[in-house]
Amino acid sequence: MRAGDVAVQMDTVAERTPAREATRLLAAQDLPGLVVVDPKGRPLTVLAGTQVLRMALPSYCQDDPALARVIDEAAADVVLEGIGDRTVADLLPRNRPELPAVSADATLLEVASVMARSNVPLVAVVDRDRVMTGAITLDGLLDRMLGT
Repeated sequence: MRAGDVAVQMDTVAERTPAREATRLLAAQDLPGLVVVDPKGRPLTVLAGTQVLRMALPSYCQDDPALARVIDEAAADVVLEGIGDRTVADLLPRNRPELPAVSADATLLEVASVMARSNVPLVAVVDRDRVMTGAITLDGLLDRMLGT
């Protein structure tokens, strides 16, 4: 089985996409992250869901998770207000990791290798022109590898 057989269509975002919109996409589609593409549809990097959380959570909650208890559950939804008017570009780390991408003819073991090396649970599948044709999530990869 090849990457092209396992890849699924997935919404992407641009660097100028509002962070709130990206957050809604992550939540609505239950994704571990989103592929950030350039205007020609070529993937640039992956915006991990954890990066969204890093920007949304107050720094004291990140420094000491026990301090997160000061925010009651009723106000927890307000935490995402911390994103403000930021864009996807604002949420990306300064030192962007290597883009986890494979060609459609990559084997599932190659996909697993790229995913493990990049430590990102999402791999873009690209054509010869590096345009994204689909993506593979960790869940999708494991399902195929385990035959479920």
